[in-house]
Amino acid sequence: MCAKIVVIDDDQKIASMIRRGLTFEGYEVLVANNGREGLMKILEQPPDLVILDVMMPGIDGLEVCRRLRKDGNIPILMVTGRDSVADRVEGLETGADDYLVKPFAFEELVARVKALLRRTENNIAKDYIHFSDLTLNLASHSAKRNGRLIELSTTEYNLLELFMQNPKRILSRDLIMEKVWGYNFKGESNVLEVYVGYLRHKLENQNEPRLIHTVRGSGYVMKE
Repeated sequence: MCAKIVVIDDDQKIASMIRRGLTFEGYEVLVANNGREGLMKILEQPPDLVILDVMMPGIDGLEVCRRLRKDGNIPILMVTGRDSVADRVEGLETGADDYLVKPFAFEELVARVKALLRRTENNIAKDYIHFSDLTLNLASHSAKRNGRLIELSTTEYNLLELFMQNPKRILSRDLIMEKVWGYNFKGESNVLEVYVGYLRHKLENQNEPRLIHTVRGSGYVMKE
């Protein structure tokens, strides 16, 4: 699915040029000719990236940037004729992710757009771990299996994360105890077995196939 980009610039000639060029590159592009209109378009159809001019009547680009940063983390590329160091610093400190000075080569604009979208994709990828039909959300400490939300306690989350970070690898009991409970436990406690049971119950609640398997005499392994 192509990325959606909102261009906010009161210079209709430049906005039209950017729209035509990015559309040719395969992006879905919406154009707004002032800050208020741009904020409305973003509210109605949240984009993957915003290209934002600074000097606009009414709500200028800096204020648009502030409002967007207050409500979310949409990547913002400022495109403006203000090229002093102070202007660049102000734009970046307001919340812009990148700053491109007019006039610019269209190829450079495309390169900046691709870099920002790639950075966002990488950040999103780091927030999740996937194995089979199971997804672990590293931000919310929850999991989903076949779209079914699975709430986890702190210990359950830590244990499941360890398994999902090491798929198809046999993890010894001592290693799991050290990583999850923070110490090398040699005693007879069955706490690990209890928590593996908790996880299996939650992961297999809808009769899904088992993912956490016991390897007799060795430990546990996550596999299909």
